Amino acid sequence: MFVSVSAKPARDLLPTGILFQTAWWSAVKRRLGSIPLAADYRSPAARGDLLVITRPIADGISMAHVPYGPEWGPDTEQRGPFLEALSESLRAYLPPSVAFIRFDLPWDSAYADDPRWQASDGLRQPEPWVAEMRMNWGTRSRALRKAPTDVLVTDTIEIDLNATNDQLLAAMKPKTRYNIRLAARSGIRVELAGADRLHEFYELYRATARRNGFAAQGYEHFAAMFATPRTKLDELTVVLLLASYRREVTAAAIVSLCRDRATYLFGASSDEHRERMASYAIQWTAIRIARSRGCTSYDLYGIAPTHQLHPLAGVRRFKAGFGGRVVHRAGSWDFPLDSIAYERFRAHELVQGGP
Repeated sequence: MFVSVSAKPARDLLPTGILFQTAWWSAVKRRLGSIPLAADYRSPAARGDLLVITRPIADGISMAHVPYGPEWGPDTEQRGPFLEALSESLRAYLPPSVAFIRFDLPWDSAYADDPRWQASDGLRQPEPWVAEMRMNWGTRSRALRKAPTDVLVTDTIEIDLNATNDQLLAAMKPKTRYNIRLAARSGIRVELAGADRLHEFYELYRATARRNGFAAQGYEHFAAMFATPRTKLDELTVVLLLASYRREVTAAAIVSLCRDRATYLFGASSDEHRERMASYAIQWTAIRIARSRGCTSYDLYGIAPTHQLHPLAGVRRFKAGFGGRVVHRAGSWDFPLDSIAYERFRAHELVQGGP
């Protein structure tokens, strides 16, 4: 398979509902110190454009990250040859320090609709060597590797917003509907806030990270998102929602509205007044805002792949209460350009658990 590639300015990326493939996201990442590249691609199987973010990962070594791209790809069994050809064509436009290209594929998992991989508690994942054998079928180099960690969310719940508010409520679990109404009765108020109140979100977000044991993003990450203006082609906005009880912020969320797709990017909650269910009020407000802005889907962005024995099992139960369908994406795949440097970094990543 052959894929032709031609570079172009990132500001000329085509409008898309994938936030991380927009010209706006390229500007955010540039503000944070990464180097964005953009290119058109064309093959008999697919055509489109994509955003590539390069950043250093070790002394003298960089990675090229394609966040939720390419948007358009071939049939499932042609994915490997397509990614191999695309990677080889992209090589000429990347700095010599780039050791590998990591594709965070937005495509559905090749196993999502296969009953052999379905289990009562969710989708079973094949061993990496099994997935690699399938992905590399038909490639020349057999070089594609399943990344040790997925950079972006692979398992999520998407809500179809082509419905009335009453229909959306009816599709939720009874306890979720009850908690939404309890929040309203308990005095929880949700408001759209400006960037001048981002510090309130961040304080709550850091407390949430400490409580749940995950690494918090730096404040500069959020500041860059709210400081970066939209480009002329992008149809998107990022909103900050704060839920308060008697003027005390008890929950918060950052949600993107990108063309027809809304995404719940970040959330935070307080240990105080948890019985008032502010997090439920935040989600219901975000869903209604997304509908009012013309979005047709709402991505709750991140769940455990199965119901049990996972650190995010509780998150899955909370988000599943809002209805929607479970989506399993193909995850992160690497194409090495410098095999020695890649294997050295891969060993480090397997130990550290992230790039």
